[in-house]
Amino acid sequence: MAPTLLILKTGETLPALKAARGDFERWFQAHLGSLGHRFLVVSPYRGEPLPPAQGLGGVVVTGSPKSVYDDEPWIAESAGWLFGAAQAGVPLLGVCFGHQLVASAFGGEVRPNPAGRETGTVEVSLTDAGRADPLFAELPDTLRVQQSHRDAVVRPPEAAAVLAGNAHTPVQALALGEHVRTVQFHPEFDAEVASAYVEGRADRIREEAAARGEDPEAALARVRAGIRASEHGPRLLRNWLLHFAARA
Repeated sequence: MAPTLLILKTGETLPALKAARGDFERWFQAHLGSLGHRFLVVSPYRGEPLPPAQGLGGVVVTGSPKSVYDDEPWIAESAGWLFGAAQAGVPLLGVCFGHQLVASAFGGEVRPNPAGRETGTVEVSLTDAGRADPLFAELPDTLRVQQSHRDAVVRPPEAAAVLAGNAHTPVQALALGEHVRTVQFHPEFDAEVASAYVEGRADRIREEAAARGEDPEAALARVRAGIRASEHGPRLLRNWLLHFAARA
């Protein structure tokens, strides 16, 4: 029997999207269930205790509407648990908030992105380290990925290698040792989910565009028009499953 994959759920998706398509854990399970792993979903933001890390086949840390610098005990407790799990050799994959939480746990710095919000379908480019990393096996040097984030890792941990970035968010993916990988983008999102996030953040996109001196409606229209389907995210999740998660 394949080991258990823990989905460390750190928040919920948009209410209307959740009603129509389910939540983060459902999307991850759809991509990570092909090798027979069992799943355990734990939501520390609801006060659910995290299990012992020993024996887990891997941990996926989801996105969240929260910020890692919010003063909520569960955030610091989850960061400490993740650091301990990593030290024990448990494979980790942090996504969006999860990327930021793992980076923070290892000494990195997370702040509101100086370049502002990044939403919709965007391109990120692999570094030399990224091109050599199995997380990006059989993927092109430039990836098309789905995004929805306001915060960013502005200073990666000293021990981390940056695997991918773009001009808007230079730290898009990190490697920490052999077992820990993180990505700022959402490999579990499809184009429909990405579009729902654009609509859910439409007012904020307009407001931030106006603050930059841009036409708010033109900025929103540009993000909407840029939504594209991509298999790069699902391929990345498959790579994590094949090259990092423990198997029977």
